[in-house]
Order: sequence, then structure tokens, then C-alpha cells
Amino acid sequence: MQAPLRGQSMRPPPLRKMIYLQHNMPIYEIHMNSHSLILFLSLADNLHFGKTSREHHVSPSALSRSIKQLEDELGTQLFLRDNRSVRLTREGQQFREYATEVISGWQTMRQSFKQDQLILQGELSLYCSVTASYSFLYDILSSFRQEYPRIEMKLHTGDAAKAVERIQEGLEDIAIGARPDSLPTGVAFQPIARSALRFIGPQSPQLLTEEQVKHPSAASWRDVPMILSEEGLARTRTDRWLKNHSIKPRIYAQVSGNEAIVSMVSLGFGIGVVPQIVLDNSPLSARIRTYDIQPPLTAYDIGLFALEKHLKEPLINAFWNRQH
Repeated sequence: MQAPLRGQSMRPPPLRKMIYLQHNMPIYEIHMNSHSLILFLSLADNLHFGKTSREHHVSPSALSRSIKQLEDELGTQLFLRDNRSVRLTREGQQFREYATEVISGWQTMRQSFKQDQLILQGELSLYCSVTASYSFLYDILSSFRQEYPRIEMKLHTGDAAKAVERIQEGLEDIAIGARPDSLPTGVAFQPIARSALRFIGPQSPQLLTEEQVKHPSAASWRDVPMILSEEGLARTRTDRWLKNHSIKPRIYAQVSGNEAIVSMVSLGFGIGVVPQIVLDNSPLSARIRTYDIQPPLTAYDIGLFALEKHLKEPLINAFWNRQH
């Protein structure tokens, strides 16, 4: 392969091509690079060695060597030149058509490769509850998939209370859950919705009287069975509410996941606390009643979690910024 010429920038990769020139010219296997073809085409346009040399920042002698190498590889003369003029030969005109086609194809291919590099592709893992998958994923993922069709989403569902934990442990790229009162260091949050927390009970039997609803107290709630989350923001706010009313709850069951609370409440095992969005998407909502207990539990923000240090990663950044 020809050594780089002085003043010449780094060359594109060599092109190898089997070509056939008509008019009884034999088949040649030529080993050339696109730079030599570009120099040839420029000289074919300018028909002036000095002008072509200046345009491409090579010396006239280097240009002459490049053209001579092409002619040697092809076994024919491409230019007729003397001290006063430069002209293309008939074979030079034919080779000009070929070189134009090759350079055009090479540039098209290079642009295609650049575009492929700009198209994000890969895999993102996302964690959320079953309810969140019903409530938010369609809107979030449908638009994202249209814009980034080569990003594959891996969805894991489970207890929403574990959303932050899954992110901190590096098990997921993105998680959907309720924002805790104190956001852990290094965890980013982006709100997407707000939901009220509701006290719920079965349609039958009636587990709370009107008096118990209006005036909750330690005495009146002493025997009320409760089904609570094992952990999470809903449990934290329920415990705070109970403490404020000096109520020591009679806990019938502690379960993982709001959907499990709704299921057990619908069967009459006790009362519970779940976000409104869980009721909105539950197939058991017709078997559930809500209690307008005052003061109400503090509503919470639902949104996306990710590690701050990962937000600059292209795939995570694309998903995160798509939600703004």
C-alpha cells in the first residue's frame, strides 16, 4: 500500500474492486484507495496539476505519482499531458465514470454507517408494579418505541415499595414507584403522576361504622382488622396516621404489593390502605368500598427512579429525557 504523502491527512480505507473497461481493455484487479480516486476526479475536472495540488494540499509531484500509479495498475494512460495542457484519454473518460460511481457509493456507505452509529440500540431494564404497568407503561413506552425502535425493553414487575431498592442495587436501569419522603443520595426522581392514598374495606361485611370513620380513636379501632403493606411509603404514612390517633392497629396480615391488599380486603379479611390508581385499575374494584376518613392520608408522587451517575448513559438518558 502506498505510504502517506507529506501534508496529506489520514486516508479512508482502501477500496478493492474488480473492474472491466470496454474497448478490448483486459480485466484488472486494482488495489487503490478512495483518496487516489478523489485526486483523479479532481484532476479530470480541473485538467490542471497545479490547481488540483493546491485544492488537496499535496505537492504536484505527489499528485503525478498518484496518477501514474493508477495508470500502471490499469495498464493504460488516463491523461495526455504536455507542458501546456492536460487532456483525458478515451480510457480516462471511461475510468472517470467508474471512479465517480465508486466514490459516490463509498460516501453513501460511510454516511449510512454514521447514521447507524447515531441510532441508539441496546437494552434497558425497567421495574414497576403490575398497576403501574397498566397505568403508565402504554403512554411511556409507545412513544419511546416509535422514536427508538432498536432499544429493547426488559420489564420486571413486583412490589412498588422495592422500586428504589432495585435501582440502588443496580438490578434495574429505570424503576417506577412512589417518591419517599427522603430521596436517597445518588438517586434521581422524575414525577409523572400524583395519587391519593385511600382507606378501603369490603363491600360486605361492613367493617367500619360511620362513627368509626368520622371519629377514629384507639378505643373504636381496637378490634378493626387491618391488612397492611410490609414496607414502603403507604405503610410509613399509615403508621404515622395511626400514631397520630393513638391507634394500636390489630394487624391481620402484612403483605407485599398493593394488589394483594385489595384482594384480601375484597374477601372481607380487613381494611387496608392503597393508592387510588390501584383501585382505578383493579378488577376487584366493584367489591371494594372507600372510606372518607379525615384527615386524609398525604397523597404521594409517582415517578421514575434512576441512579444519577447513570443518567448520562445514552440509553438511560434518552428514556429519561423523553418523559419531560
